Amino acid sequence: MPAIRDGRYVIVGGASLLGSNIARQLLQGGVREVLLLDNLALGSTEAVADLIEDKRCTFLRGDMTRLNELLDPFKGAAGVFSVAGFLSGPMLANPWMGLDVNVRGLQNVLEAARLRDVRKVVFSSSIGVYGKMGQAPNSEEQPFGWDALPPALILYSGSKIVGEGLCRLYHDQHGIGYAALRYTNLYGENQHKRAIDATRIVNAWERIRAGQRPVIEGTGNQVADFVYVGDVARANLMAMESNVNGAFNIASGRDTTFNEVVGALLKACKSDLQPEYKVDAAKVSNPVEARLGISVEKARRELGWEPRTDIEQGMRRLVAWLDEDARKRAKFA
Repeated sequence: MPAIRDGRYVIVGGASLLGSNIARQLLQGGVREVLLLDNLALGSTEAVADLIEDKRCTFLRGDMTRLNELLDPFKGAAGVFSVAGFLSGPMLANPWMGLDVNVRGLQNVLEAARLRDVRKVVFSSSIGVYGKMGQAPNSEEQPFGWDALPPALILYSGSKIVGEGLCRLYHDQHGIGYAALRYTNLYGENQHKRAIDATRIVNAWERIRAGQRPVIEGTGNQVADFVYVGDVARANLMAMESNVNGAFNIASGRDTTFNEVVGALLKACKSDLQPEYKVDAAKVSNPVEARLGISVEKARRELGWEPRTDIEQGMRRLVAWLDEDARKRAKFA
């Protein structure tokens, strides 16, 4: 692949948390042109208002489930970042549409890439493909274990596996380069409230700023891997520039309890509130793990990527963004 700055790139799901951060790093890296494609079903143009002030960046409303709406945007593109997709919560609410978006939508992205001679597609997959984790360290060779998952997570994880299979199929049959990046829990600037653990973080911030105790479900000792969105965006750019194809874990590589997450959030908010512990059996939950130990060695070895932002740094940046976003909304309310 040529250097990023030499090409034109399309981000499908460009108004999202990750899509907007990928675009920002592309523009900072001197890219020639960025096109943000999004149907705005979940995102909004507010997330990319500053980006489209740059004459190299344009926004187009389009839907990945309609192949014809991808053909013109993909013309002349060196690469495509396929970010858009249903998460497990929306998948539970509308499984038919979720599968259509995550499977047929990605197939349309790949087919449009084939028809327009796009050289590479970077696909947003998920660490959820593994289901329940085994013994650490958990690498890309980890076997899948879905038996204990709730149905919504099985559907979500299955759709991501099918997506990775489609990427491999188009690579083998049509020579399209690909990278399937398996993310853990993303957080950072332009944060939304759709992912399970990210929603809990934003809810906790809202309560803290309202002078209320943040709520932690269960004991708070269950672990997850939280990865800063800026690090994930950088992984996308490095994967696009790489000549390597395959699936890669993109994670912090550090097990973090939700007690630690809320502790970092309280510290960033300069609050002395104490958490409140509750259990809500009606909510969709990720598998409870005592230890994850997700390995990012393959991404480090083959892409040259590694995480740079720890949970305290990331929470300071997230809180600064949430506070500023709240000020803007209050100003125009």
